[in-house]
Amino acid sequence: MKASVRDADYTLMPLLFGLTFISGLVDAVSFLRLGHTFVANMTGNLVLLAFAIGGAKGISITGSLTAIAAFMVGGIIGGRLNRRHGENGAHLLSVTTFVKIFLMLGAAAIAWLFGYQGVIAYVITAVLAISMGLQNAVVRGIGVADITTTVVTQTIIGIAMDSTLAGGTNTRWRRRVTAVVVMFAGALIGAVIVLRLGVPAALLAAALTLAIVSTWAWRLKQITQPQP
Repeated sequence: MKASVRDADYTLMPLLFGLTFISGLVDAVSFLRLGHTFVANMTGNLVLLAFAIGGAKGISITGSLTAIAAFMVGGIIGGRLNRRHGENGAHLLSVTTFVKIFLMLGAAAIAWLFGYQGVIAYVITAVLAISMGLQNAVVRGIGVADITTTVVTQTIIGIAMDSTLAGGTNTRWRRRVTAVVVMFAGALIGAVIVLRLGVPAALLAAALTLAIVSTWAWRLKQITQPQP
């Protein structure tokens, strides 16, 4: 039987915060250097696509469409992984992050060898969006409350509506605030690395973070996996 959300909350939260950090980092890469597109935040991407169709300059229609389509491909892969490995959240995250490491390294290699202009930008966008679609689908399948790892809109409104000022009891405020801060930190660090060291360095930083998360998930899997 799949572990309950209650059981998974505290054991998986550090891993999910790590993935949240990566979301902010790769969106910094894609927005600042890949034609003002998002590869993790599809809500923002959809709005940008509408702006571009409406005539706004500096926003790539092709880039936005590429990101959305590739994100859905990643979601399909994530759905299959959920159905195959979803009984153990740590194992599922271990497999997912292992796959994501290769995608991130592949994107970094492409950027380093060929740059990130023109068609190459779309290729890198597609690789990153597949990675983030995969992540989003898997995290959705695990279902830890308030941590989607790719958007924090509902998290922020949860902080507000459940606050003391709104007559609430500050439900899960620590994890909610942490998710917002981690997303911000990922985007900030991503922007600094991209602007000072370039896209390959930022993607290598994302791959390194994934390696840490993957190792942690694998060790957690060894602890939580039932013994024969």
